[in-house]
Amino acid sequence: MFVPGNRDRFIQKANNSAADGILLDIEDGVLPNEKAAARRMIAGSLADAKGGPRRYVRVNALTTPWLKQDLEAVVVAGLEGICLTKVVKPSDVHETSSWIEALEKERGLEPGRIRILAAVESARGIMNAVSIADSSPRIVGLMFGAEDYALDLGLGARREKEAAELLFARSQIVNAAAAANVLSIDGVFPNLNDESGLEADVRQARRLGFTSKSTFNPRQIDVINQIFSPQADEIEYARKIAAGFREAELRGDASVAIGGQLVDKPILLRALRILEIVDG
Repeated sequence: MFVPGNRDRFIQKANNSAADGILLDIEDGVLPNEKAAARRMIAGSLADAKGGPRRYVRVNALTTPWLKQDLEAVVVAGLEGICLTKVVKPSDVHETSSWIEALEKERGLEPGRIRILAAVESARGIMNAVSIADSSPRIVGLMFGAEDYALDLGLGARREKEAAELLFARSQIVNAAAAANVLSIDGVFPNLNDESGLEADVRQARRLGFTSKSTFNPRQIDVINQIFSPQADEIEYARKIAAGFREAELRGDASVAIGGQLVDKPILLRALRILEIVDG
């Protein structure tokens, strides 16, 4: 969940939210004349952090005059990672990583501990998504910046229905992240008053293969968490697959029919992944 870094009340609420992670924002959610205050407020909140969601900071892009100031302020013990915005090519990650490495060394932090979530938000970034995902051991995931991507393509200001115009880019992010074995985080659904649209958008994100979804409003967290969690029918079917495959192996078979569907090893492994989430 994105949280304005210059609003202490929002930061405190986010620290106690049901979000898996929060992105304390110094970028688009904060005006230029408020960025210094946001850095101070975020640094203070990180120093006091205890439990709760994972804490990342969304910093300004490498092409702005603010990134070094952002990093100098927030690379502290309570930070898990940064969300590096508007990443276009691997060298963006390399340069940022070198600055972080110097700050880790200077401040006695564990080398390599600060992770990077790369926000891909342009046509060029989408085409380079695999090389960005593979660019550094610090990369923890790719995040799709839908609105900036739409701006780059010259799309209209309003999303149309299921946002078919974004399907290619979203699939590119998912596949690049999977290839690099990192997280894939979908962009926000911007219409706060469209509950059915939100649900459809989140379901589509999960069907496309995203591991998670971003939001800027706590009202959307429960819907996102519910849809991205294994559903009752999925769990039941996964248990049937696991049990059926055990019986098949005892007979010496490498596949089994469950409910009329042929199940072989790749489907079994997907079922076991669901059960691992549910059963721990």
